[in-house]
Amino acid sequence: MDPWIVASLGLTLVTVVVAAIAIRNGRELTRALATVRRLRAAEARHDEAIAQGGAEQAGLLQAVNAGVLRIDPGLRVLAANAAAHALLGRAEGTLPGRSVMEAFLDTGVESMAQIALTQGTARTELRRADADGPTLTVMGRRAPGGGLWLVVEDVSELRRLQRIRTEFIDNLSHELRTPLTTVSLLAETLSREADAIDVGLPPKMRDRIGKIEVETGHLVQMVNELLDLSRIESGGTLHPVDGLDMARLAAQSAERLRLFADRQGVTLRVETSNDVPAVHGDGIRLGQVVVNLVHNAVKFSPDGGEIVVRVRHEGDEVVTSVQDHGVGVPRDAHDRVFERFYKVDRARLRAEAGGGTGLGLAIARHVVEQHGGRIWVESDEGAGSTFSFALPAAGDVKR
Repeated sequence: MDPWIVASLGLTLVTVVVAAIAIRNGRELTRALATVRRLRAAEARHDEAIAQGGAEQAGLLQAVNAGVLRIDPGLRVLAANAAAHALLGRAEGTLPGRSVMEAFLDTGVESMAQIALTQGTARTELRRADADGPTLTVMGRRAPGGGLWLVVEDVSELRRLQRIRTEFIDNLSHELRTPLTTVSLLAETLSREADAIDVGLPPKMRDRIGKIEVETGHLVQMVNELLDLSRIESGGTLHPVDGLDMARLAAQSAERLRLFADRQGVTLRVETSNDVPAVHGDGIRLGQVVVNLVHNAVKFSPDGGEIVVRVRHEGDEVVTSVQDHGVGVPRDAHDRVFERFYKVDRARLRAEAGGGTGLGLAIARHVVEQHGGRIWVESDEGAGSTFSFALPAAGDVKR
């Protein structure tokens, strides 16, 4: 074949191959450009959604009545809604850029914010420094992206109503306690003097005098516990100390009820270990919690039953529990037993142990929660109960 023809055919083949490659590359380029356009469109939609979400979030924050502040890890205000400015007495737009201390003018809020950064949540209360300033609660919660969210609420009216309630209960308790005590003393005196002069009172009359003593004593106890609960709920009755030995306190508190338990035919035992750390707490109030739990356990235990008070160290908590083998608590009543005036069926009580006011467990719950702890019951009906409360460990091991 003529060399020129061969060369011509080769050139044609190369041209065809190059053209094919160009066509394929062109198609890939077209697809690539289409992909880029789709990615850019998706990115634009994403940016638009973020912008819209940010606008909606900002609108939501402005709409709520509570003050909301976004705080950076250095404890400076990044953003604050209108309510936050109003509650803190600041002109709108002046909070961003300020430190938490500058925004609140309160060292307690700064300390609370530092705790929230490390522990996740914290709460404090303050009175605004200016004349007639409101009482504010501030709750801090660690933000997923770093820093904090602070929520500020005005609780001035709530605190005012609580003061009114406390004053009312104080006055009512005083007005009721004095005549009730007088009636109880008169009944006791009548019975004692009848015995002293050897006057045989008819059985029915003696029984009625006894009922007067029991019922007035019950009413005096209710008045005292209602007053106690009101003061505890107001939050101004704790006198905590560092280094409180919970194991020793529980043993001493249980010992106060040993005679009562013996009279009811119930064995009382205390178990503690040597690795129980101290807690930060009010010994009088926490002792009252143990007494309430043990007293209830005795009332619901059968003759010959056993009550065990245990104090142990679990994780970062000190757990105190009171276990009995009495009638137990129905599962549907586990939460309700800590409500004020809630009582289980009176038929389940030991007749000789007497009834209660329905306030003991409510008092226990408030005391434990004021100490930053928690309280709960484990029980099945007919299988006994274990009431426990846990407090944050706050010190070295007590031995």
